[in-house]
Amino acid sequence: MRHDKSLPLGAKIGILGDGQLGRMLSQAASRLGFKVVVFGPDAESPAASVSALSKVARYTDLEALDKFAAQCDVVTFEFENIPVASLEHLIAGGARVAPNARALGITQDRVSEKSFARSVGIRTVDFHEVNSLDDLKAGVARLGVPSLLKTRREGYDGKGQVWIRDVADIDAAYASLGGRSAILEAKADFVREVSVIAARGFGGEVKTYPIGENHHVGGILSTTLAPAYVSESLRANAVEIATRVLEGLDYVGVLGVELFVLSDDSLLLNEIAPRVHNTGHWTQDGCLCDQFEQHIRAVAGWPLGDTEARFQVEMTNLLGPDVLAWESLSAEAGARLYVYGKDEPREGRKMGHINRIKGRV
Repeated sequence: MRHDKSLPLGAKIGILGDGQLGRMLSQAASRLGFKVVVFGPDAESPAASVSALSKVARYTDLEALDKFAAQCDVVTFEFENIPVASLEHLIAGGARVAPNARALGITQDRVSEKSFARSVGIRTVDFHEVNSLDDLKAGVARLGVPSLLKTRREGYDGKGQVWIRDVADIDAAYASLGGRSAILEAKADFVREVSVIAARGFGGEVKTYPIGENHHVGGILSTTLAPAYVSESLRANAVEIATRVLEGLDYVGVLGVELFVLSDDSLLLNEIAPRVHNTGHWTQDGCLCDQFEQHIRAVAGWPLGDTEARFQVEMTNLLGPDVLAWESLSAEAGARLYVYGKDEPREGRKMGHINRIKGRV
């Protein structure tokens, strides 16, 4: 249904962030007839190379942000480390921004994120805010060991976190984070991790994709299988959690919700990603409308697309030198290769992914 927030064909969509998620968002937007303006610090970025226009500047450069916003009909972002103050500046200047700055601010901070989740009735692991060594000692006394110390902000793919397995580890663990504000989390006694990719439009319409099951190696996502083999009660619970997150944040766009599955099939929230998500890459070959097109549809005020799975897909990340096997990977039957255009295949760096079709759903 068309409404007053629907953008016409040829409108300009601005993307803050110039990495691989921005690249795939730009490609989806272009296919729908939009022009894309990418904003980021890298002149040779994965996103800039496939976009109509790009602006090279720091995310804190307010003058550059104003010029960028003047070119765009809507501004969105591809990763969660954009400064909230930059979004607030754009909004104050009259720019249409989706998702909103509040959603970004809450999900940037692990304490705020878990506090928000609990405020809307979503279960999380027990946690303790850490702003000093004494806070950490009190947290370990309350939560016990082993427990996981994480920076409150930033940190991804296993970075910015350390396990405390004994009280003797406390001082070294605190020092390893360089005095940054942190969160201590109780160990989650889970049997597997799943995620749900969900979208909400300006009119409040919500759509969710089938559940994915995720496997990590060294703290980095290795594979996602979707649709995963889950019970109907688990699926319904995951959808309810994602819906509460979307509505509680007044969110517009696509987000990823990572969940721990306990032995009784109940769920605990792990993290919220306010953007298209690595565990949703399978939708590019499993669904008619993938997560990237869905996000563009949402922020452009278009109707949300079909999220039904047509195929079961196993997505595998290509890290570092894995991508150098492109010749054999691209020859695989029943698979599609995605390469991000990054110049240096460093160990652990996400260079691409491959979607392998496992069968019809």
